[in-house]
Amino acid sequence: MTYAAPDAPPAVSAELPVIHDGPVTALRRLASRIGTLCWVELRKIRHDRTELYTRAIQPALWLLIYGEVFTRFHAIPLPPGVSYLAYLSPGIIAQSALFIAIFYGIQIIWERDAGVLTKLMVTPTPRSALITGKAFAAGVRSLIQGVVVVVIATILGVSFTHNPLKLIGAAIVLVMGSAFFACLSMSIAGVALARDRLMGIGQAITMPLFFSSSALYPTYVMPGWLQAVSKVNPLTYQVEALRGLLIGWPTTLWLDIVVLVGAMLASITCASLLLPRLANR
Repeated sequence: MTYAAPDAPPAVSAELPVIHDGPVTALRRLASRIGTLCWVELRKIRHDRTELYTRAIQPALWLLIYGEVFTRFHAIPLPPGVSYLAYLSPGIIAQSALFIAIFYGIQIIWERDAGVLTKLMVTPTPRSALITGKAFAAGVRSLIQGVVVVVIATILGVSFTHNPLKLIGAAIVLVMGSAFFACLSMSIAGVALARDRLMGIGQAITMPLFFSSSALYPTYVMPGWLQAVSKVNPLTYQVEALRGLLIGWPTTLWLDIVVLVGAMLASITCASLLLPRLANR
């Protein structure tokens, strides 16, 4: 006679049920991971604030020397009532953001060499969240630089808007532009794969991006070929949006925003696709 074990557990199916998250839950998890990665990036500033102080020197020199000299020369034709220093200030804000973000790929190469990137890649966090978190961290750093430029320009006599909605809009524009250039830098890192190459490419494209935009002079004083280049330069749209919001410069704001959003999304996609190539180097 065969006896069954009295405490034998019931049979359990080998297949466990798969839990499918709804779109809202998935978006919340993605936003939480992006926010966490952004916060990790920003915590690095607390340990070394030297970068913030040294990066404030360059925009201060542009405003104090370049801006003051060209204001006295009246070399740039501007509408009545708009000083060249007021015209220049949004361009210097965008320039500061560009110089911070365009070398952001060096940091991700360093993380690869230190083994940090490999550990991040094996987590369930999507690649797009890794890229977006770093991109928006660059945007927040640019906000700090933007505040420094605004303070210096205000001391020099520039009058900015006091409308809180326009100030918030300017902050969003600055973050989007910085996110684009940070992702552009990380995309270049995925192609260059080495810090020396990335430094060379970054230095090669930074000044052309800056001088072919409307940061220093209006597009209508440019030669025809440079105007064509300026129209495909995302920095031009960032500068024009900042001028429209901060000093009331006439601009097509909706077009500036559409171009910046499109450029940012395209750069995030590109950097996310190239991230495995960088990590597997």
